[in-house]
Amino acid sequence: MKFTKIALLLSSTALLPNLASAGTLEQVLEKGIVSCGVSTGIPGFSSADSKGVWEGLDVDFCRSVAAAVLGSADKVKYIPLTAKERFTALQSGEVDLLSRTTTWTATRDTSLGLNFAGVNYYDGQGFLVNKKLGITSAKELNGATFCIQAGTTTELNLTDYFKSTGMEYKAVTYDTSGQTIDGFKKGRCDAVTSDASQLYGLRLKMDDPNSVMVLPEIISKEPLGPAVRQGDDAWFNIVRWTLFASLEAEELGVTSSNVDAMLKSKNPSVMRLLGTTGTAGENLGLKANWAYTIVKEVGNYAESFDKHVGKDSPLGISRGFNKLWNQGGLMYPMPIR
Repeated sequence: MKFTKIALLLSSTALLPNLASAGTLEQVLEKGIVSCGVSTGIPGFSSADSKGVWEGLDVDFCRSVAAAVLGSADKVKYIPLTAKERFTALQSGEVDLLSRTTTWTATRDTSLGLNFAGVNYYDGQGFLVNKKLGITSAKELNGATFCIQAGTTTELNLTDYFKSTGMEYKAVTYDTSGQTIDGFKKGRCDAVTSDASQLYGLRLKMDDPNSVMVLPEIISKEPLGPAVRQGDDAWFNIVRWTLFASLEAEELGVTSSNVDAMLKSKNPSVMRLLGTTGTAGENLGLKANWAYTIVKEVGNYAESFDKHVGKDSPLGISRGFNKLWNQGGLMYPMPIR
């Protein structure tokens, strides 16, 4: 009986997801850098400038994790990944974290050995068309040819939408967003469909951005967020609370410019956030000032949003659903207490 129980125990533990990934925090501390999977180039989210410096909303999240864990937002190794490559890279341990405009879905959350740490951008799928087509609605796209990126939720959403509306379409698939927009620019398709936020970025890559338009219809829910491997709760907790800390800082009015002055705050919530009281850092296996370093070096969520995709960026996207919960949006940080 004892041997039978042992055998059953061994066989059951073999089914647990990615036990080998346990200890990511220790590995990151040892190598002194966070390996972060990003896109091959999506303006506003993750792209390299002319000097090879990575920037964007997703890049800022990578930097925030590095700031929390290693005390410096610069200790990040960016690994560009196509949509097809991203999950394998995370599963295999090539990257410690995936921060790459990735939609949180049931299949990805349950069958790929991934854990989504939260949502850092609420999005939805839309359509980009050339104004020369003379259309103003997705309902006029019957028979159109679409340029789409392979390995994304975009393909299934497009199929569902056209099936539900009784329309037909043709698809031309590409591996990267850059190839997708190039196909559109070369006239190989009538329209591009992707997350609406990406379409605004892709629009900027056109020779004449004013020659194209994003149609008003949004056909899906695309909650985008960072993901880690299953089986490593300590690392998952750090990544999740890094997101919450950025949002909590915005809610409390703590910014990169006033965070030093806020160290003297007597507001209990601010004190817990910045580590002048409480045990949040200790509970995460980090220093007491982990969240202070995030805000000091990267900024709060609003600062990052406005700089890369919002009012201070070329994209100029409205906060919309990405406003805080107390401002009519969906962003709701869990309390640090």
